[in-house]
Amino acid sequence: MAAKKTVGVIGAGAWGTGFAQALARGGHDVTLWALEEDVVSSINNEHENKKFLPGFKLESNLKASSDIEKVASESEFLILASPSLYLAPTIKKITGLPNIADGSANIGVLTKGFVPSPTGPKLVVETIESVLPGVYKGCVCYISGPSHAEEVALGKITGLVAASENPKVSIRFRELMRVPGLMAYSSFDVIGVQICAAAKNIIAVVYGALDAISETSDIFGDNAESLLMAAGLNEIQTLGFAMGATHAETFTSIAGVGDLDVTCKSKYGRNRRFGQDMIKTDMLGNFKDLDDLIANVSKIGYLPEGAIACKYVHEIAQSKNIKLLICDGLYRILNREIEPEDFMLELLMGNK
Repeated sequence: MAAKKTVGVIGAGAWGTGFAQALARGGHDVTLWALEEDVVSSINNEHENKKFLPGFKLESNLKASSDIEKVASESEFLILASPSLYLAPTIKKITGLPNIADGSANIGVLTKGFVPSPTGPKLVVETIESVLPGVYKGCVCYISGPSHAEEVALGKITGLVAASENPKVSIRFRELMRVPGLMAYSSFDVIGVQICAAAKNIIAVVYGALDAISETSDIFGDNAESLLMAAGLNEIQTLGFAMGATHAETFTSIAGVGDLDVTCKSKYGRNRRFGQDMIKTDMLGNFKDLDDLIANVSKIGYLPEGAIACKYVHEIAQSKNIKLLICDGLYRILNREIEPEDFMLELLMGNK
């Protein structure tokens, strides 16, 4: 078991809450920061995050607060779990605190995806380090792996990677996560792990669509789904190396193939669900193109990260002149340039 630490988790969504619950179960004193007062009240008074992770009883040593400065200033370990679009503005609220300004707080990140910027999409850690004091350059820990919040909250066995350019930082977070249900491993390939975490959601959307099509298809089934997943892993690796990933084994580890597999296949996967809904409902009929979908994502009722990530991956692929047929295919589908069924025929059977 890990030595008891004081931990703040910035962002009380499903994954932030599930991760906080795992650390609290391991004996750490954990405080979740939530913007919504009803979430804070639900966690503190009923020991449940009824809005973002309903149905899971939370540990008594897991508290919540809407005072971000208090949570951050009192934490030895600070875990950032805000959505990528709100990450930089959220961090700016705490950079002046003494334990952030002097670098004494250990900072880790759970957020997946890309962050838009005037010069093109940026990775999460790059964005964070551009906002934090210079002492954190190369010393932020990125945490990822096949980890649906629901199973983590239940204490089911989950493997996670703690990736940092600084070996000591990686080890500190690995030790923090030595709690029941979590198995933590170190990595120095911060870029590769981030790419796996963001791009696998795109593949999972397409996988979900193919899975729905396969239910009534004479030509698509389990074999085609495995073909798609393998091709998707290749695309993730191609993107990763184009952006500066350093270790090939990142993509065959739990950060790569492990996270891709669970995201594509799990009943908890929002991206898989979104792909299925594209086929089984008239969801796409509610949006004229991808930008319209992103602007009105609340109409869906849940957040399919892959639908947003495919916009940024499309920009990156164009700028680096790399071919990513599956990622580009989802971009075309969401821009209403091609129907999902026609794309599957084009991709898997060479139909043009």
